[in-house]
Amino acid sequence: MGIIIPRIYVLVSLLFLINVSSSQTSNKTDLQAAIEDMKAQSFYGFAILLQMLNITTQLTLKEITFFIPQDSQLSNISIAVNHLEAFVLSHLIVMPLQFSDLIRFPTGSIVPSGYHNRMIRIHNNGRGHFVVNNAVVNVPNVCSSSLGIKCHGVNKVINYGGVTYGNLNN
Repeated sequence: MGIIIPRIYVLVSLLFLINVSSSQTSNKTDLQAAIEDMKAQSFYGFAILLQMLNITTQLTLKEITFFIPQDSQLSNISIAVNHLEAFVLSHLIVMPLQFSDLIRFPTGSIVPSGYHNRMIRIHNNGRGHFVVNNAVVNVPNVCSSSLGIKCHGVNKVINYGGVTYGNLNN
């Protein structure tokens, strides 16, 4: 009888630790599901940037919408390593929005990006031509596996009026 109680205690302790561990990784699971969706739709470059950022920072990415530039566009820009977080934040808004939610925004709406002092202007010309700043949403609803992270492919890197991603000071 004395041996059974310690075994039950050890079993309960292990179950508690497993629950704590799985709850701590739930945010990463959402991000990892979004990254897998990006890769499945051939947005490898942005997926790699998110993986790099996830390793190097403690940034919590949840309840957001990414605007993901095509790989061919990412290869044309220079991003300083110390500005990677700013680059990613400037390509997101802090609301998880499917494309059906986005197209409800009227033309001229201004939405804050995830990066301070960077605003995204919406140009809504319907499903065929929905624009965020200078970038057309050409692949809607890329991330379907993640509950809190939504993603839409765009044809360009989002432009903020002459700001380069090698030197984001403003």
